[in-house]
Amino acid sequence: MRTLAAVLVSLRPRQWVKNLFVLAGLIFAQKLFTPAVWTALAAFLVFCALSGAVYLLNDVADRERDRVDPRKRGRPIAAGRLGVGVAVAAAALLIAASLVAAALLAPAFLATAVAYVVLLTAYSAWLKHVVIVDVLVVASGFVLRAVAGAVVIRVEMSGWLLICTILLALFLALGKRRYEYLSLQDDAAAHRPILAEYSPGLLDQMIAVVTASTVTAYALYTMSPETVAKFDTRLLPATLPFVLYGIFRYLYLLYRRQLGGNPSELLLGDRALLLNALGWMLAVLLIIYGARLE
Repeated sequence: MRTLAAVLVSLRPRQWVKNLFVLAGLIFAQKLFTPAVWTALAAFLVFCALSGAVYLLNDVADRERDRVDPRKRGRPIAAGRLGVGVAVAAAALLIAASLVAAALLAPAFLATAVAYVVLLTAYSAWLKHVVIVDVLVVASGFVLRAVAGAVVIRVEMSGWLLICTILLALFLALGKRRYEYLSLQDDAAAHRPILAEYSPGLLDQMIAVVTASTVTAYALYTMSPETVAKFDTRLLPATLPFVLYGIFRYLYLLYRRQLGGNPSELLLGDRALLLNALGWMLAVLLIIYGARLE
């Protein structure tokens, strides 16, 4: 039972909120209230299992470094509560079962799931040590989630949404790098070697570029003729204040409260950020599905 509990902790269930990107295709294809929802939920569960397996492999690869990191030394593998062999076997079993399930859902979904596993495994083994590429790979993982959610229900996902997804993911990844750099200070490179290639000034510039790009891309998406024609409404720009508040709130927590090391936990732990995200989701649903019902 202790081993099972250690495996479950290592799967990091609180991080599975990231897999909600799998449902983006379902929502924006206006298929939320159709039988396709069950297929999309199955895809969501597949990605929860895959991401959990990737976390296991990442913890195995980083176990020596995690042992000297005060924030990570309590992880089961680093602390010795979960053996390396058991962790690798559990990850392999999860990946195999998930890919079988993916094959049953749709061939294109299987291809996307395989691409996700290969990319994130390469990240754990090598790509996280390549400057700039490291954050691009993290962002690409979010894009693959969104693409997987679209192909599994056989709908086309808007290029605008893919652009917004990768920009938002870059925004969060860069914010996390900045938090790690400043919180670890002189020990930053020892805990995560790639941080030696960054500086607060460089990260601030990159965050500024991505922040402006994210807001601009989302604003253009809500007003584009393609979006207006698809949803038969011009009301989507009304959701822009939620996006602005969410970004500004995250920047406030990052710069003034020195938070941001774990965006998923920050979303779930900060009431204002969580309520804003729920408000944005409700507004989007009311606008795109309300317009369809009229």
